[in-house]
Amino acid sequence: MIQDLRARSPMTLTKYWMPIVCVVGVLMGQGLSAKLPEKPNVVVILVDDMGFSDIGCFGGEIPTPNIDALAAGGLRFTRFYNAGRCSPSRASLLTGLYSNQAGVGRLVKDQKLPGYRGGLNDRCVTLAEVLAPAGYLTAITGKWHVGGEDGLEPGPWMRGFERGLNAPTGGFYFGSAKGLKLYLNGEEIDGKDHRLPKNWYATDLWTEYGLKFVDEAISEKKPFFLYQANCGPHFPLQAPAEDIAAFRGKYRMGWDELRKKRYAKQKELGVIGENWELSARPKEVPAWDSLSEEKRDQLDHVMAVYAAVMTRLDKSVGDLVAGLKQRGVLNNTLILFMSDNGGSGESGAKGAFKGDPTKANSRWLSGAGWAYAQDTPFFLHKRFNHEGGIATPLIVYWPDGIDTKGELRKQTGHLIDLMPTLVDVCGATYPKDFKGHAVQPMEGVSLVPALSNKSLDRNEIYWEHQGNAALRSGNLKLVRKLKTGKWELYDIETDGTETHNLASEQPEKVEVLTKKWQAWAERANVLPAP
Repeated sequence: MIQDLRARSPMTLTKYWMPIVCVVGVLMGQGLSAKLPEKPNVVVILVDDMGFSDIGCFGGEIPTPNIDALAAGGLRFTRFYNAGRCSPSRASLLTGLYSNQAGVGRLVKDQKLPGYRGGLNDRCVTLAEVLAPAGYLTAITGKWHVGGEDGLEPGPWMRGFERGLNAPTGGFYFGSAKGLKLYLNGEEIDGKDHRLPKNWYATDLWTEYGLKFVDEAISEKKPFFLYQANCGPHFPLQAPAEDIAAFRGKYRMGWDELRKKRYAKQKELGVIGENWELSARPKEVPAWDSLSEEKRDQLDHVMAVYAAVMTRLDKSVGDLVAGLKQRGVLNNTLILFMSDNGGSGESGAKGAFKGDPTKANSRWLSGAGWAYAQDTPFFLHKRFNHEGGIATPLIVYWPDGIDTKGELRKQTGHLIDLMPTLVDVCGATYPKDFKGHAVQPMEGVSLVPALSNKSLDRNEIYWEHQGNAALRSGNLKLVRKLKTGKWELYDIETDGTETHNLASEQPEKVEVLTKKWQAWAERANVLPAP
């Protein structure tokens, strides 16, 4: 009965609701709102390069009161996954497919193979293309990064987004950045365009324009789908001087001590397993105590910039929520917040420092040392398929749709699940063909049962990126570092930090899962690879 109801649109459900008081009682007891809302508005907030433990409600010390408030008023999914890198994650989120199936196996360069065209192909549909026919005004602000450098898939206006202020690839915070590209509803503009506020900061700009598009939806009497794809906290790390100054000196403790503190808080919050061990420091990351005083000061500075970028990100979330509340649409807006990958280890363990981080055209990166802390308690970081690269917090907030507040959800999910989830709650239809092309079936499952803490009918989940590979099957995870690495096996339920490799103890299981991964790789256009 519940499965049947979830297959219907919210508008259709109203006439079915009153006769099934017994089902309502069950749902009320387990988390879904008994009063079925109208077709909900949807806001998907994707952040870029944020570590699993960076926000307060997942163990971080950086003040993120607005994001934490969403968690307190909603649900935290603690076993949720992305695709481990920016473009693949965006492709999976937008299409409900594995990124290679959508044509974006790596970044946005066309490598002339089906899974690596560098742009969304014609055998996928985006959330915007699915929700617009269901009556939604569709809008995007922020980073697109699923359009090819070689002319493939030029922008969101070609893939169902009716409104948009977007950057093709990001890479800036201040409007005076060299080489900055922006598109307003498909029209290329520069950072000084008269339609933009003066001296804008990108994180604030995405929210300001997101609310403009919300106003247009309200004016047209339509529900809205807003995809806010933030650039922060991706490098180059840049923030106003006063924001950075608030954190200067607070990271002199170093990444080893910070990781311990975050780990202890995560245990207290219950967002990690009670018996999970803290994974070891990667070999390329030196002990903090081994660094010179000058280097420690420099690294304290870059982490202060990172924290400043995060607090501006949190402020933008608060501004968005306040704007929705002021417009009277917050209660029936489903908000989902997540990251596209783990913290970034780019630039090596000791970071990069070029120019002044309070100005455009500087290039500061926090590096693999701080990523080690950002991704507490996990191993490795962005690009890899160990947990540090692919685990993301997911916050789900929907006052009219979810009765239980502040609870944790441990069901396993992935970005491919957003498409079936939004098809469910928005009363949309996922097409078999689109614009004359057959569309691949969705790969994910709806998260709707998990909102009321029910189990999901979960299939295996797969990953591959630049030779790194993984498969999650029930409680087991098969994972490999780089193409030349040996397959490792973990009981990810009891050993979520991947500290006890079971491969030598269970070679038959490794063999079975390896064959499954190989079959998926061939089916999903991972192979042939560049």
